[in-house]
Amino acid sequence: MRLISISFLLFFFAYYASAQDSTSVKKRLKPLVIGSSTLYAGSLIALNELWYADFERQSFQFFNDNAEWKQVDKIGHFYSAFHISAASYHGLKWAGLEHKKSVIWGALVSTIVLTPIEIFDGFSAQYGASYGDLIANTTGGLFFAGQQLLWNEIRIHPKFSFNRSAYASLRPEILGQGLKEEILKDYNAQTYWLSFDMSKFNSFFPKWLNLGLGYGAKEMIFANDRQNQNSGFEPQRQFYVGLDIDISNFESKSRVVNTLIYIINLVRIPAPALEFSDGNFRFHSFHY
Repeated sequence: MRLISISFLLFFFAYYASAQDSTSVKKRLKPLVIGSSTLYAGSLIALNELWYADFERQSFQFFNDNAEWKQVDKIGHFYSAFHISAASYHGLKWAGLEHKKSVIWGALVSTIVLTPIEIFDGFSAQYGASYGDLIANTTGGLFFAGQQLLWNEIRIHPKFSFNRSAYASLRPEILGQGLKEEILKDYNAQTYWLSFDMSKFNSFFPKWLNLGLGYGAKEMIFANDRQNQNSGFEPQRQFYVGLDIDISNFESKSRVVNTLIYIINLVRIPAPALEFSDGNFRFHSFHY
């Protein structure tokens, strides 16, 4: 019933948002919402069977994991929420909804999509719902909506980069076994960026060259610092400043090409960066 309720909630939000729009808008919007809601409900069912079915159930409870993994996981939630909001916005705009409504409902969709995962965690004895995750999810959607409402465009792009680490092999059941799992699970290998489109702030800068601020962490095979230190590791935060090649301003007449440009721009193309960690600066000619 929870999954069905989520699907109806998604449909209700979009239907209400379009209530005063034209019939042509509704013709595109209704199939979009019904199709995406159905797909999402199916994804939740699959997630429940593949991820949670083997874990013992409990009454709903919260779990404070805000001090774990040097908060890299929280930034991952922020990143996901931002891009779910962006994708929802573009879908609603394609359906014909006007800009402001698309921004607001697009941001709400990210919260609607990600909150059930926390509900699953809350009923699982293995996890527990994280209010830190909920805050990060909400912040990601607000970061998207805030820029759109302030500037009518995105000037600061959250991006992701991955550089395979040596730590995953030490605890593959947690950090991932094989490249596909490591991309999602190994927080030592992930770096998240805020890429500032400087040309939108000052026309002196070329459109393709952004300034990136990055954050990551290393030496983590356990979630908390004490366990890592007891095992001989010294978890460290990593801060970066570097150049970023931005291709979001390049547009083609082809929708396929434009979609590829959008997807590629979700990640940071390797470029020079200055790292600060362990109290020292390190220069990387190409940081992934």
